[in-house]
Amino acid sequence: MPNSSSKKKKSIEKKLMKKECGPFKAAFLDSYKKARERMWKQKRARVRLHQSFKRSYREDYARKLSVPGLLHHAGDTFVAIFKNWKLFLPLIVFAVVFNVVLVGLMSEDTYVKFQEVLEDTNASIAGGEIGNFAKAGLLLVSTVTTGGLTGGMGEAQTIFAVIIFLLIWLVTIYLLRFRLAGKKVKLRDGLYNAFSPLVSTFIVLFVATLQAIPIFLTVFLYSTAVQTDFLSTPFYALIFFVFAGAMVTLSAYLLSSTLIALVAVTAPGLYPMTALKTASDLMAGRRIRFIIRLVFLIFVLAIVWVVVMLPLMTIDLWLKGLIDWLNGVPFVPILLLVMTCFTFIYISAYLYLYYRRLLAYEDDK
Repeated sequence: MPNSSSKKKKSIEKKLMKKECGPFKAAFLDSYKKARERMWKQKRARVRLHQSFKRSYREDYARKLSVPGLLHHAGDTFVAIFKNWKLFLPLIVFAVVFNVVLVGLMSEDTYVKFQEVLEDTNASIAGGEIGNFAKAGLLLVSTVTTGGLTGGMGEAQTIFAVIIFLLIWLVTIYLLRFRLAGKKVKLRDGLYNAFSPLVSTFIVLFVATLQAIPIFLTVFLYSTAVQTDFLSTPFYALIFFVFAGAMVTLSAYLLSSTLIALVAVTAPGLYPMTALKTASDLMAGRRIRFIIRLVFLIFVLAIVWVVVMLPLMTIDLWLKGLIDWLNGVPFVPILLLVMTCFTFIYISAYLYLYYRRLLAYEDDK
């Protein structure tokens, strides 16, 4: 009986509303009310750890997360790549060929200039006592830190480079998704089918660009402050670095979930805004641990570059010192491009495996 009486009351209210404001307005208000209730229902379902300016205690926002440790995660990523080397090796070759054709290699002249500067420094300062291994290390550091890999790129080349590395990102995640599900997949399947979320990925990248504005602003203000000697005063320097720390922290907080959203948006049928909300819920209370994992990722990649490139560059210096006609062969630029492609594959696999473990943990709860 209470249900029937409440239904009668609602029907009477609807009739009165229609008489007072007309059928069109009543229908509009009814649909608006339903949409608003649906929106608030979605908001209540999301993870909201800090809802006011009151102090939040650790017990209120600490969220458990059972994932492998840093070394285990890095090792699992290498295993996932090398276990499927028949897929990823052709992908590296494909990306390198397209990069050479559409973007171009680092100029051999640029690499030779680095080498000549190093030889002059060796002769004038160190008395020619720097060995080939040390020279290779200095050449590697100078090539990477001075932008030798991307130097001289025009606007069209930059666009092609972004598209190629987006290809690596999407194809790597597509191949891993099927391989970890136990399904057979070929590289051509990834090349044909992995680009369906391309528009959604660009939207998430645009959001990431907006979230990185505080970092861009900090870099711009720092260059201006250096030119105007603003930082020469200790008090002003303190104020600036406090401001820079706050801006970098803000961008790191926002970008930590957006990186996961870039992985989530590759799922079939997932819209970009939904991916951003889902990633934000997954990362709530876990951002610091994720940032530590990203720092460890940079550390691992730096070790890989040193272990792989230093011996190869040492061999290149030794061979070119013995055989003159090898001086024009772009051996090192090709190796640097191969390592760059492998680096993007590793980053894609690293983030995707972490995202899968986040989902698996949430599903098991």
